[in-house]
Amino acid sequence: MKQISPERPLARGRTADVHEWEEGTILKLFHNWFSLEDIQYEQMIARAVHTSGVKSPAVHGLVQVEGRNGLVYERVAGSSMLEIFQRRPWQAALLGGILAELHAQMHECVFEAEVPDQRGRLGRKLNRADALPTPLKTALLSSLGSLREGDRVCHGDFHPANVLMEENDATVIDWIDASRGNPLADVARTSVILLGAAAGSQVANPMFKILVRILHYAYLKHYFQLRPGGEEEYRRWLPIVAGARLSENIPELEEWLVAQAKMIQKTERNHR
Repeated sequence: MKQISPERPLARGRTADVHEWEEGTILKLFHNWFSLEDIQYEQMIARAVHTSGVKSPAVHGLVQVEGRNGLVYERVAGSSMLEIFQRRPWQAALLGGILAELHAQMHECVFEAEVPDQRGRLGRKLNRADALPTPLKTALLSSLGSLREGDRVCHGDFHPANVLMEENDATVIDWIDASRGNPLADVARTSVILLGAAAGSQVANPMFKILVRILHYAYLKHYFQLRPGGEEEYRRWLPIVAGARLSENIPELEEWLVAQAKMIQKTERNHR
């Protein structure tokens, strides 16, 4: 069996470490507390996404190495878009456009596999969001039930850290939150992530806060150029997605997310 160097992984994460493996592949080696069932779920999602036509790493199989379970993935070269943005922040608008192109291409793809339903996932998150006052939670759940479902590939956590780039090539990674759903909800999720980073302490430098907003503006503008229409519906998704993000226990964003969720009253009034 191939040996690894536990002291020198390519990357360390909360749930797994990433190691060199056979030619053209890497090994995502999970920590022992991470269940086999969850690893098998990630394998299923990764295969379904790759089969759908989205530019994503192929998953080759499940292995056991030194008493730990791991998944063997196609190795993708390059740096994350976040790293590139940090090195070349003046390219914010360009990177936002690339992000939009990747997201628009993803949303052309239909999810044929048995994967989680986006609406059900958002509903469960809203119900777990203890920071939401009960009347606000009820309003968000009601609005969620009135919005269109979908059958497209939705990433669920699409932002620059989950895009790997090398020259003119880009690949989307980290599909554990993927679902079948409405692309506009997926766009709203990206907006909440980017604008929340700029609003809170995740981005400390005031100039970088401005540049993150520029990246977001370029992303949103180009996305709706590529997939016209839907801006009003996108705005209806924003409070719902913000409310659902409260279930993720991000204390520094709680006040901002609650304020975004309260916009449900305005968006629903405008819709009527």
